[in-house]
Amino acid sequence: MAVVPQLPPQVPALGNAFTRGIGRGLLHILGWRLEGELPNEKKMMVALAPHTSNWDFVVAMPIIMAVGIKVSYMMKKEAFIWPLSGLFKWWGGIPLDRSASQGVVEQTVNWYNTHEAVWMAITPEGTRRKVDQYKTGFVRIAHEAGVPILTICWDFPSKSMIVDRIWTTTGDHEADAAAIREHINSHYRGAQPQLQ
Repeated sequence: MAVVPQLPPQVPALGNAFTRGIGRGLLHILGWRLEGELPNEKKMMVALAPHTSNWDFVVAMPIIMAVGIKVSYMMKKEAFIWPLSGLFKWWGGIPLDRSASQGVVEQTVNWYNTHEAVWMAITPEGTRRKVDQYKTGFVRIAHEAGVPILTICWDFPSKSMIVDRIWTTTGDHEADAAAIREHINSHYRGAQPQLQ
């Protein structure tokens, strides 16, 4: 079975021994591992990169299950209908109202402010296609919510997802996003590195 880091006590948790066992079994079959220590923080913005393939999700889900971490994600509020609304929220879904006067950043910051523990994951490219720069929304959210950014990176040559490092925002969202992109692209390779 795959060995994965322990979930620190303050990190939002999801699942049980059975689902963690399934996740570890899938990691063993896939030959992937998670490297590094997760920080003992209640609130984090998690930037998952480099995102270049649908395989990224296939690799990430068993790791999430194996660790037993609750990872939040943004989703349009229209998807939160019965009977799936409770399930989506339990899985970490954050319902966003695109017609609201508050934008996505403001709504997500409010989510951080009104919940005790939130680890929200986002792919900063916003697409699997090649981009010249990361979108800055994740940096803006982290800055306005006062939470650090944790980079967790796919590295396909080593078949590892790596808990990379913690970033503190400076207020210069473009510069912060560019620095994170440069760091990730110089250390890690996605499934299709030509798209990084």
